[in-house]
Amino acid sequence: MSILVVTYVGDGTSRFDRKTYDTHHIPLVQRTWEPFGLQRADVLHAVDVGDYPDVVAMTLCYFADRSGLDRALAAPQSAAVADDIASFTDISPMKTVVEAPGADDDAGPVDTA
Repeated sequence: MSILVVTYVGDGTSRFDRKTYDTHHIPLVQRTWEPFGLQRADVLHAVDVGDYPDVVAMTLCYFADRSGLDRALAAPQSAAVADDIASFTDISPMKTVVEAPGADDDAGPVDTA
């Protein structure tokens, strides 16, 4: 399973409309990416940010596999997802792809040393 982690990190002047994000943007993401294997999207709004006070929100988009995630991001329909960002924030999202533990991955262990 491949997960696209979308993180919004702002500052004291950043605009982020949670209601629009939750009720409009996330349903748009789901409709657009489900044909490519999106299984679910979990939205997390920062409450107690500890050492990272500028983290506003994170969304985890779960795909059946990396191929589907890559196809979703490259699809022409994804332009609507990108264009919609301005409707709820002035923050540029950071995107990270991660693999869930136990996912089919032939890459083997990662050497972090």
